[in-house]
Amino acid sequence: MRFTPQLRALEWLVSKPIAHRGLHDEKKGEVENSESAFAQAVKSGFAIECDLQLTADGKAVVFHDDEVDRVLDGKGMVKSFTAVEIQKLKFRRGKDRVQTLPELLDQVDGKETLVIEIKSLWDDDMTLTRHVIDVLTHYRGPFAIMSFDENIIACAAALAPHMVRGITADRVTDPYYNILPVERRIAMQTMQHLPRSKPHFVSYYFRDLPFAPIGEIRRNGFPIITWTIRNEAQAREALRYSDQITFENYSPA
Repeated sequence: MRFTPQLRALEWLVSKPIAHRGLHDEKKGEVENSESAFAQAVKSGFAIECDLQLTADGKAVVFHDDEVDRVLDGKGMVKSFTAVEIQKLKFRRGKDRVQTLPELLDQVDGKETLVIEIKSLWDDDMTLTRHVIDVLTHYRGPFAIMSFDENIIACAAALAPHMVRGITADRVTDPYYNILPVERRIAMQTMQHLPRSKPHFVSYYFRDLPFAPIGEIRRNGFPIITWTIRNEAQAREALRYSDQITFENYSPA
């Protein structure tokens, strides 16, 4: 562990490996981003990464994809369902139901660190961000928020400057980003948004490291988390350039 003022302040964030979408195992009926997966992470002593999406009625639900089809018995965008409606849909595996953010907070109740990713539809709608900040303001457990969308984190910096926030990032080369203007993709890749977003940490794709902008952020003392690590060899490589890993489908030593 490096010892810088920023790392000392955020030692709680990087002190334990972070279970990606909870400690999930579909063979056991413990699906990603579910109450069962979060319970297993707490039981095993790991921090928890999870995702939030916006519902039609302005609520935050714990869900990764923009659409429900992959993991739920239903079809359509998450934003097309109210919170009550999406909770009536069954997971394709397991017996859990989709949680709201308050339900997740009640479950974890400060027992482990939450690393909460605010998902983006890249439409500059800050409804979800404002709602999440409002809910988390009353939570007393350890947590941090993050997003791939630099505008979301800039919004969080303005609305709740003392709330720990980070940028989730990679080199912005995946075709997924083609919906964005080239100028914005370049700015995201080179972290030109830092004066606006003011992140306390970066969560970065380990296969895209080393990368000069991330190395510079780390040299300046800010913690770097890497994702998504699936074996010990990847963990060893990732920890050459970062301070903690986000993992799934294996158990870190």
